[in-house]
Amino acid sequence: MRKKFFRILSVSVFASLAIALGGCQGDKAVDSSKIVVGIAQDLEDSLDPHKAVAAGTKEVLFNMYEGLLKPDPDGNIIPAVAEAYDVSEDGTVYTFRLRDDVKFHNGEPVTAEDVKYSLDKSAGMTGDESLIPAFSLIKNIEIKEDDDRTIVIELSEGNMEFPAYLAMTNAAIIPKNNEKPDTEPVGTGPYKYVSRSPQENIVMTRFDDYWGEKANIQDVTFKVEANADSIVMDLLGGSIDMFPRLTTTQVDQLSDQFTVYEGTMNLVQALYLNNAVKPFDDVRVRQALCYGTDIDEILELAFDGKGSPIGSSMFPSFGKYFTEELNELYPYDPEKAKELLKEAGYENGFDMSIVVPSNYQPHIDTAQVLTEQLKKIGINAKIELVEWNTWLSDVYTNRDFESTVIGVDASSMTARALLERFASDAGNNFINFSDPKYDETFKKAISTTDDAESTACYKELERILAEDAANVYLQDMAEFVALNKRFEGYVFYPMYIQDIAKLKLSE
Repeated sequence: MRKKFFRILSVSVFASLAIALGGCQGDKAVDSSKIVVGIAQDLEDSLDPHKAVAAGTKEVLFNMYEGLLKPDPDGNIIPAVAEAYDVSEDGTVYTFRLRDDVKFHNGEPVTAEDVKYSLDKSAGMTGDESLIPAFSLIKNIEIKEDDDRTIVIELSEGNMEFPAYLAMTNAAIIPKNNEKPDTEPVGTGPYKYVSRSPQENIVMTRFDDYWGEKANIQDVTFKVEANADSIVMDLLGGSIDMFPRLTTTQVDQLSDQFTVYEGTMNLVQALYLNNAVKPFDDVRVRQALCYGTDIDEILELAFDGKGSPIGSSMFPSFGKYFTEELNELYPYDPEKAKELLKEAGYENGFDMSIVVPSNYQPHIDTAQVLTEQLKKIGINAKIELVEWNTWLSDVYTNRDFESTVIGVDASSMTARALLERFASDAGNNFINFSDPKYDETFKKAISTTDDAESTACYKELERILAEDAANVYLQDMAEFVALNKRFEGYVFYPMYIQDIAKLKLSE
């Protein structure tokens, strides 16, 4: 029998509600040209792709925006607004040829001026702060003098990962003349913006002039499901057709009207520690937490054994960078944890808070198991549930926290995207990690054009994070996506993406 952990709603009450709601659904006419996708959080205030920070925002905006390049489900970087590109031998000059048939959602053709404006903006050259650190390498962007369909990007130094950054949502191509990208977004993707109701939904419709393979489903609504306890009821009741990132318990409560797709989230889930506040400014305390955490038990109790243990800020799908041996660096050893706490002056333990976004049940479940485990080494951990926007402002932006359970993604499908945030001067280094050796190794990793040397540097960065116990690394979580059987075609990507254009009506 599988163990269930800290469930609030009883199965019997839940079953009654589900049957009642399911019966109601049978009386409703279903519009098969529409799909409603549940999302765990509202989008950020701005719909401007160059300002998107949260992975949950970018996974939705992926359907509206594209860059010169884009990712495919196999992890390749393929042409999008650009039809092809060349790279100089030293890796400093990228020359892109634009497609002739790309239109914006407002019907206007994409021009080289729009592309240059968008890249300038996303690189921070127009006054806005760039969210792509690698774009600091951009030295110049120009339209080729004798060919207005060709864009030349010159870098200050060679960078073999640069194309992956051009495929990010933060590097999307938008119209130069759109004065309200925050509230009236215009992109080139398979879906175009219709409306948005903050804290409720965002609505899109198929863009029939899309240059590539058009979406199958006409209309899509992304409905905010901020209350994790109502997700399964809403699926069974028919108010949403799809929800990604369900827990195993939620999956067990679904009826046979759903197909459940299983993949991996490609996230580094961890107990992230603020290295700048006591007692977590002491490496011995951080290491004690690592020894005091039983990852196998977390996977068993909170995830029914699903998930892939990790020992640093890298997940298994990044095969050549993932260092599996780091998983064994801190075997579960409560006595060793207590010894380290005593050495650090905390023989009697201490109190701490774990901030968790209230809309992410997997992180809540993880934190609940962690609090029980930490009690065994004398640490009294209290969970503080906060709304997502509060987490973004207090934890991520202002760094006003002790610890948090969250998952961090690789927005550009590069090792750099996962590891650059821990450089001491990184704007998104929300845990305040600082290590001179780490900074030096990171600079080597991003400056070399030799793949073997770069890979070795990235692996060394992972080792530093693990040995310094920058965080208590847990797992790359299994991902369960529920899709009403009226639809099919869900595809996983090796990054945080919901590609609705791939879905279609079941045959």
